[in-house]
Amino acid sequence: MSTPVKIPADIDVEDKILGPLTARQLGLFAATGLVLYTAWRAGQQWVPWPVLTALALLVAAGVAVLVLGHRDGVSLDRLLLAAVRQHLQPRRRVATGTGPVPDWITAHASSASGTSPGEAAVGIGLPAEEVSDTGVVDLGREGLAVVAACSTVNFALRTPGEQDALVAVFARWLHSLTAPAQLLVRAERLDVSGQIAELDQQAPRLPHPALTAAAREHADYLHELAAGSQLLRRQVLLVLREPRALVPTRTGGIAGWWPGRRREPARPQGQAERRAAEARLSRRLQEAADLLHPAGITVTPLDAAQATSVLASACNPDRLVPGSADLADPGEVITGPRTDEDEEQS
Repeated sequence: MSTPVKIPADIDVEDKILGPLTARQLGLFAATGLVLYTAWRAGQQWVPWPVLTALALLVAAGVAVLVLGHRDGVSLDRLLLAAVRQHLQPRRRVATGTGPVPDWITAHASSASGTSPGEAAVGIGLPAEEVSDTGVVDLGREGLAVVAACSTVNFALRTPGEQDALVAVFARWLHSLTAPAQLLVRAERLDVSGQIAELDQQAPRLPHPALTAAAREHADYLHELAAGSQLLRRQVLLVLREPRALVPTRTGGIAGWWPGRRREPARPQGQAERRAAEARLSRRLQEAADLLHPAGITVTPLDAAQATSVLASACNPDRLVPGSADLADPGEVITGPRTDEDEEQS
């Protein structure tokens, strides 16, 4: 019988090298100290030492706040670096994958931002190139991926024995993994306008006046709840990824991997290897559904529309348009609403 091994809850926590400090924090402090010492030796002949001391203390305090401070689990220096990178990037981004930005987007871009028409829109460069009819996401050179929605279970209200059984079921699925897998817990804005409209529409048709009054009261409650607070819903997604080919084929043999020699590009993948990768994804998804079913977790694969909606909402999580709305296809050019004259001419 194997001995159980305790795994920390947060496996992404950086290792502590010296006291509570990590290697990254020690490196930042050491670099700051070296810069301050160099500035001290260079400026002590022209600047009085009290002024140098005050400036050094201010810089050291600022660096300490950036390195040791955290917000939402992220250190302040990383947030500052992300803010600088976001500021240097273009403001107008469109989901064009690896292709160029369409000309009609750059031609009709607004000039209010002060940018030239050629720089008005830039592609995001997402790894997802397309979504097939079966919901398989094409990641280009990174392979294929499939997204599935997972139901949740209430772990806290279970007895210790039931909790151990749930952990054992989840551990059994983890031990079966042979390829990359991701569990994504995301929160998005909840739109209850559809429920409110349905209640208002169905309330007069109810067989009893008390039911009609209750339906309208519930609709008013939902309207007040949406107006007074920001409603969110949580979704658990399982993402499985597979390479197009299990063993990439390259020319040149061992000599092709010798240091100093240029590697030969991998040969293009065919439809047979794509179908094989899709079959492996389907088999892994079915295995996950079978192994997680004893814990009461239902794994439902997303179709093409749902997978596209998840990708779009991940790029713009605060959008007001729900993913279930009747939207145009990514490659379709929108010119305006279709009128009766257009239908007669067609």
